[in-house]
Amino acid sequence: MQTHDLQQGSPEWHAHRSNYWNASDAPAMMGVSKYKTRAELLHEKHTGIAPDVDSATQRRFDEGHRFEALARSLAEEIIGESLYPVTGTEGKLSASFDGLTMLEDVVYEHKRLNDSIRSATTVDDIDQMYHVQMEQQCLVSGAGKVLFLASNWDDQGNLIEAKHFWYEPNLELRERIVQGWSQFERDLAEYVPVVHADKPQAAAIMQLPALAVRIRGEVLASNLPDFEHAAARFLTGINTDLQSDEDFANAEATVKFCDEVEKNLAVTKKAVIAQASDIDDVVRRIDLVCEEVRGKRLTLDKLVKSQKETIKNGIVAEGRLKFAENVAALEAEIKPIRLVYQQPDFQGAIKNKRTLASLHDAVNSTLANAKIATDAIAKDVRAKLAWYGEYAKGHAFLFADLQSILYKPEDDFQLLVKNRIDQHKLDEKRKQEAEQERIRAEEQKKAEEKVRAEQAEAARKIAAEAQKSAPEVIKPVLVKSTEKTPYSPALMLLARHDLAHIRKKYASIPELAGVMREIDAFLASIDQQEMVGA
Repeated sequence: MQTHDLQQGSPEWHAHRSNYWNASDAPAMMGVSKYKTRAELLHEKHTGIAPDVDSATQRRFDEGHRFEALARSLAEEIIGESLYPVTGTEGKLSASFDGLTMLEDVVYEHKRLNDSIRSATTVDDIDQMYHVQMEQQCLVSGAGKVLFLASNWDDQGNLIEAKHFWYEPNLELRERIVQGWSQFERDLAEYVPVVHADKPQAAAIMQLPALAVRIRGEVLASNLPDFEHAAARFLTGINTDLQSDEDFANAEATVKFCDEVEKNLAVTKKAVIAQASDIDDVVRRIDLVCEEVRGKRLTLDKLVKSQKETIKNGIVAEGRLKFAENVAALEAEIKPIRLVYQQPDFQGAIKNKRTLASLHDAVNSTLANAKIATDAIAKDVRAKLAWYGEYAKGHAFLFADLQSILYKPEDDFQLLVKNRIDQHKLDEKRKQEAEQERIRAEEQKKAEEKVRAEQAEAARKIAAEAQKSAPEVIKPVLVKSTEKTPYSPALMLLARHDLAHIRKKYASIPELAGVMREIDAFLASIDQQEMVGA
């Protein structure tokens, strides 16, 4: 924070404030101030002209500064440190501190005690405009808390009553304030002054002559013709093209006047009837004028209500259109993602607003806050999309539901994206490993089949060679064995040493295992026969 040696209220201090976004103006900028509207702040910043302060308001300001100075020692006692008033800036933001500790870690903010503060039980109960001001003070100073002290003192400087709360920074509100000043700066650049006059008083209404009719069996005297003529001129002169607050004020007053005329005519009519019975012409003419006045009153009353509703709807429609244009511009930056946001309550904002100025201010403040909110949402979306675009490059096919998952908290969103990509990579790795294993198994199977084929071929060659080289007496055995048919009884005549020689030479050949078993069996049978013969 950069500090400025300025005395609050001095010309130098006012000049400084004109170049910065001030903490005391932040509530008006956010549309939560009870003392200044956002539209008034825009006009003030645009023209550079602050409204004149009357003597009564100046006395209240002076008394507030006196209370603030008197309460500083009380604040120092609560905080346990010395305080000094100072003005500080951080970038474009500024704050004038009623008091700040030397380490700039605690702020002192004083207000005059009122019923609203008196009824508060926690810091959350005090008005939102105080929260906004103190949050900007924390932003500018970097302080970790604010002593909010409200007090009243008598003329002799004696404390009457005091109440205090501790305020701690709210980062969500801080972000809204930063975004709010950004939106205010954009609105100020496009601002076109619109001066709404104070709600006017209705213009004086042309008075009609008092209708007088005296009869005694006949009409003795009557100014009814003059009255009719005056009533006709009056009705013709009524303005039905209602556009300004003055038009509405005049129309509403005229409606009330017409209602009174109707009532007076009814009274006169009864008086005439009471004087005589033969008064048909007088009564008829009175009824005619009365009906004309009544008709104009009803028409004008209906027109007032209809035109007011039309103007209200027009102001609201303009606000909705500007908001829709803002959303469309933001969504153009984040295509194909659509913003998820809460629609601004323009109808609720204009409730109980009576003048065009208050209607416009309510809609414009609501529009500004809605823009701030949607800008913050869009900023969050842009940040997530930037991270997503880098991290999930090449994996967009995994995120068909990006529209919905993008609005998860940032940590949850990033964790979901990482987990989904990691799971996909793991699945792909397993698929590749399975494919490689399948290919390896096929190649191993082919290799084994090749080895077996080669071994079989080698065995056939060995067997063929063996059949060629074996004595003639073995060939029948070998032939029969390879053909898997029983061996010939002629083998009974083979000599033992020939069989033993064959057995020894070809015992290691798998393809001749059957032959070897037959030879072994034959030798065993010879041994048995020799034993029997012996």
